[in-house]
Amino acid sequence: MTIELQRPVGDRIVIDDLERLSFRVDRRAYTDEDLAAQEMTRIFDRCWLYVGHESEVPGPGSYVARDVGGRPVVMARGSDGVVRVFANSCTHRGALICSQPSGQARSFRCPYHDWTFSNQGDLVGVPIPDGYGPGFRRADFGLAQHRSESYRGFVFATFDPEQPRTLPEYLAGATEYLDLIDDQSEVGMEVIQGAQLHGARANWKLMMENSVDIYHFRALHKRYVGYMESLGSVPPRRRGGFGCALGLGHGANELPPAAARPLAYWTPMFGAEVRPRIEATAARFVDRFGPERAERITGTNRAVLIFPNLMIIDAIAITIRKIDPVGAGQMAITSVALAPRDEDPDIRELRKSHYLTFLGPAGFATPDDIEIIESCQRGYLNRTVRYSDLSRGMNKEIPETTDELPAREFWRQWDRLMHDDDAHPDLARRAGMPGEEPR
Repeated sequence: MTIELQRPVGDRIVIDDLERLSFRVDRRAYTDEDLAAQEMTRIFDRCWLYVGHESEVPGPGSYVARDVGGRPVVMARGSDGVVRVFANSCTHRGALICSQPSGQARSFRCPYHDWTFSNQGDLVGVPIPDGYGPGFRRADFGLAQHRSESYRGFVFATFDPEQPRTLPEYLAGATEYLDLIDDQSEVGMEVIQGAQLHGARANWKLMMENSVDIYHFRALHKRYVGYMESLGSVPPRRRGGFGCALGLGHGANELPPAAARPLAYWTPMFGAEVRPRIEATAARFVDRFGPERAERITGTNRAVLIFPNLMIIDAIAITIRKIDPVGAGQMAITSVALAPRDEDPDIRELRKSHYLTFLGPAGFATPDDIEIIESCQRGYLNRTVRYSDLSRGMNKEIPETTDELPAREFWRQWDRLMHDDDAHPDLARRAGMPGEEPR
């Protein structure tokens, strides 16, 4: 039984009408700079936001520096082994204390006045300290530490000191999908070294919609469909699989593989020499998890949207995409590949090759996706057509993969937060429930 959480119509950007089986989004949501500014305070300043994966800081002293929710942060594993997320800003005058994207450091030194902080955030060095009075205490000037938590290796932080939910509570039904990903290795998953940094001249929400939209695959990615067919794979049909709402803005879809999976679904595109090992891996997973769960882990593709701006696509490779708004009309995209730590080197190379071939910024799919969402953004300049429609599948009790349920779940949470409805007891309770309410 599906669930649709009815939203009041009123004067809203999101028009959610279950009676008419209609779901529309005012295109101002993609173009209005005032709304974009409100998103930063009402969504990105309040939600749990993805920072990185624990494997990116594998040992004491390792760190990564990046922007999260428009704020520069450092994720560091201290000498005590604890992973922390700090504001990348000196507590003296505000300069960045870390200018490198990643590395190893026992301490962070601000280049402005040489204030120095340990990798656990303590202020440990102040030049010419006698210039400060007796009330100056180093303990008062440690790096600002953001509240952070980890689930199955995925590290999130929140900038809201009153965020009421723990990370697992916030993830709601998305925890099941992170489990399906992390269970792909008995020894743990790791981010493959290297990242793709690119962007698009379009609103960030268009990429979130696109990433859980299977309806467009055969229409938009004709070149890749032809490529897969030439290698003996069967691209996804317009039917099959399912989409789901996971609560609190998260959504996912699952479908049979359109191509090979490094873990552990063989097709001729991977070559005959690796077939015995891939099939042996699939058999081990059946022994470990039973046939039904093993099939979901190794023989099913999925795209997982974690509100507001994280996408994980688990198919011919696993990509983690962080999609950051840059005003109303641009976005920044950071993509990395995730893989089992214990993967054979030649299968790892297959994974990397096919990750770049399809999911990379110069691959078959991503340029198509960026071109089409930029086309949408340009189309919105003609304001004659006010709404975009995301009603597909509202007439069904069991959503299909090509339906737009995951995107509707995203927009419902966007609507709640933009109107401060997340604290409403009934809406908050129901928003955390996977699925859609019976009609």
